Amino acid sequence: MYLKTVRYLKENIPDEFTYPFSIPSLSTLDEIQLPTNITFFVGENGSGKSTLLEAIADLCEFNTAGGGRQHLYDVHKSDSALSDYIRLSWKRKISRGFFLRAETFYQFASHIDLMDEPEGIKYASYGGKSLHQQSHGESFLSLFQNAFGKKSLYLLDEPEAALSPVRQLSLMKIMKDLEEEAQFIIATHSPILLGYPDATIYSFDDGKIEAVRYEDTTNYIVTKSFLNAPDRMLDELFKEEE
Repeated sequence: MYLKTVRYLKENIPDEFTYPFSIPSLSTLDEIQLPTNITFFVGENGSGKSTLLEAIADLCEFNTAGGGRQHLYDVHKSDSALSDYIRLSWKRKISRGFFLRAETFYQFASHIDLMDEPEGIKYASYGGKSLHQQSHGESFLSLFQNAFGKKSLYLLDEPEAALSPVRQLSLMKIMKDLEEEAQFIIATHSPILLGYPDATIYSFDDGKIEAVRYEDTTNYIVTKSFLNAPDRMLDELFKEEE
């Protein structure tokens, strides 16, 4: 484990009624402990999980448009207003790592294509060819399989966006192979990824951030209920009001 604590300096925020400080989950946050090498942030859209992950990426000096410290491009790069009020505590500080932002991955792939390097070098970490010459899911998996290594911090924002269930399992295997010497913090909606054994899970729902069991996440409960009785759930969902 490298990053051990994320602390929110809420006593210093300029205005609790402006975004992102107005996000309900942040109002109860003091600090988050990261006791395991695999940590998940889970919650509904707008709950703050991606916002906090981006702030961590900014403080790590990863490109907030997606990438690591060495990926210098500005397309859709965002300034994290929250990062000025976050402090990171390290067990052992490292500079290697990557911030995966699913929504701007196309721009990241374009940045790699424009790098002034021989193709054999610039595509070595991406399966040997342009990420644009691979399907969305293939390009994500090429990144995970070829660019991810040890002694690194990986911040992944909804990596399941491009991955089939089978490839989500492939990502879990990559994480397992690296777990002893790499750290992952992942914002996700995937009930498959959340099932990673012995991971720490923080829920951002109900206006607070708290550690929860896998079986108590909304993602698990809803998915399990649907798979156990899809007809019943759909009948309830679609029934007309009397």
